[in-house]
Amino acid sequence: MTSLRNHFCFLLFYATNIILIPNSCYAKVCLPRQHNALFVFGDSLFDVGNNNYINTSTSYQANYAPYGENFFKYPSGRFSDGRVIPDFIAEYAKLPLIQPYLFPGNQEYTYGVNFASGGSGALVETQQGLAIDLKSQLGHFKRVIKVLRQKLEDAETESLLARAIYLIYIGPNDYFGSLIENSSIIGSNSPKNFVNMVIGNLTTVVKEIHNQGGRKFGFLTLGPLGCTPVVRLLVNGSGLCREEVTAIVKLHNSALSVELQKLEEQLKGFKYSLTNLYDMGIEVMSDPSKYGFREWGEACCGSGPYRGYPSCGGKSEVKDYELCENANEYFFFDYGHPTERANELIAQFIWDGNQTITGPHNLKSLFQL
Repeated sequence: MTSLRNHFCFLLFYATNIILIPNSCYAKVCLPRQHNALFVFGDSLFDVGNNNYINTSTSYQANYAPYGENFFKYPSGRFSDGRVIPDFIAEYAKLPLIQPYLFPGNQEYTYGVNFASGGSGALVETQQGLAIDLKSQLGHFKRVIKVLRQKLEDAETESLLARAIYLIYIGPNDYFGSLIENSSIIGSNSPKNFVNMVIGNLTTVVKEIHNQGGRKFGFLTLGPLGCTPVVRLLVNGSGLCREEVTAIVKLHNSALSVELQKLEEQLKGFKYSLTNLYDMGIEVMSDPSKYGFREWGEACCGSGPYRGYPSCGGKSEVKDYELCENANEYFFFDYGHPTERANELIAQFIWDGNQTITGPHNLKSLFQL
């Protein structure tokens, strides 16, 4: 009964937030004029409920209280107290909330769809069997294209894919497990080689999306993962950022930036936006009050030092957890996921940030191209 009620609430919310835009009609369907779809790939930072519908552990789900309580008033599957970054991007672009690909009965893809899965990585081996990896998300995207071709004329499908924005955030889960459990990357790979594997897999997917007709992409660098509550908890409770995590984050971010510049030269029509989530996070961490936060290093929900133990909701081994009174005062909602307020701040930088934080384009300008 709870599941059915949640589905009904989601449908009701989705239906009441559709933006009415004048339509252009083609042989099989009508599309809004100046229509730009939004296709989302990634991990728990972007997941809007796909993991509700796969057989995974509770560690990779957010379909229980108190997740979602400050906006949806029920757990929607988002790893936050409310909306996540793609929700705000859709709002800024005057699109409806973009549905999770696995939402039952979802076949309406003309506004886009969200493939992101909590726990996923660019590597197939990352949380294998517990999350939908990036390559599998690409497979879902190809199936969506087939559905679109059945609904639209071929020319209009190509136009929709070319106008669409492809928003991608992936990587933390590829590094997190080995870095938390060990002082270096597991196996014989050097950190640099491991980063190259992650970036290589990401690049392969981006090239294939381009081959399918995609032209406009949005990316984020990794944030200061070494300073998240769960990592701060693990450094002997000292509260210090973990330097080996920071080091590999910087390697990843540098490699990503270089690779995107290469793709811009190699791929016809390829345009991108890259938001520097790392520098943004460091700036907020150094002066939280400037951005309206009372707390940066401690999570709103969890247990242990900095509430960094992943016990929010009591579904893990630890059943007891603490919950703050006002999530808007916190950057992190749980051990590593931002609050809705923090997600909104990040989305604003992605949408219309200047060249110091987002470039060579921001997402607003890509939607207008």
